[in-house]
Amino acid sequence: MFRVMLVEDDAKLAALVTEYLSGYEFSVEVVNRGDTALAHFRASLPDVVILDLMLPGLDGMVVCRQLREVSNVPILILTAREDAFDEVSGLEQGADDYVNKPVQPRVLLARLRALLRRTQEEGRVDTENLAYGAFQLSKGNRTVAWRGQPVALNSTEYKLLLVLAESAGQVLSRNDLLIQMRGIEFDGLDRSIDNSISRLRRKFDDANAEKIKTVWGEGYLFSPSAWD
Repeated sequence: MFRVMLVEDDAKLAALVTEYLSGYEFSVEVVNRGDTALAHFRASLPDVVILDLMLPGLDGMVVCRQLREVSNVPILILTAREDAFDEVSGLEQGADDYVNKPVQPRVLLARLRALLRRTQEEGRVDTENLAYGAFQLSKGNRTVAWRGQPVALNSTEYKLLLVLAESAGQVLSRNDLLIQMRGIEFDGLDRSIDNSISRLRRKFDDANAEKIKTVWGEGYLFSPSAWD
């Protein structure tokens, strides 16, 4: 199941697209304003974005540029504009495809499938790097940057941060974390996870535990929308 973020202020069109795509391999989240799109993206981390250009709050071109600055997510622009200049501008801002309204749902479905297939084949969907706001982690060279500056982490801190970031938005128990990090189960006494979490919070200015949240009685959660 692919997750789609549809940024569209036309309620009827959004409902039509949502109903049609939901009948296939897509789940759809609708965002109806340009100025909230980036926050929604960071919170939901969709597999592909369908983006209108004429939006309240913030122009779609600006939204496209914002998304491209933080992610390599495939972006398909869907718009009523027919100016070739807009098409070129959209592609230059980082969009991957451009479809004019009105569009038949089956055509949109075919373009989405082709886009996802192409980006996966080209390696555009980046599995070696994670980025959330001002946070960046490179698995290839095991480096972490925060607000453009490298962050020094020991091996345990890096492994813990990687596990949390790869499961952004999900609560992971101490048992989950230890199994993924070391292959051992939590014995009820091991405080290494808690101590490492405390050190990570200090290194990322997270005194209020907003970036790495404590979910009492359950575990820890890496909040994808808190790393601005």
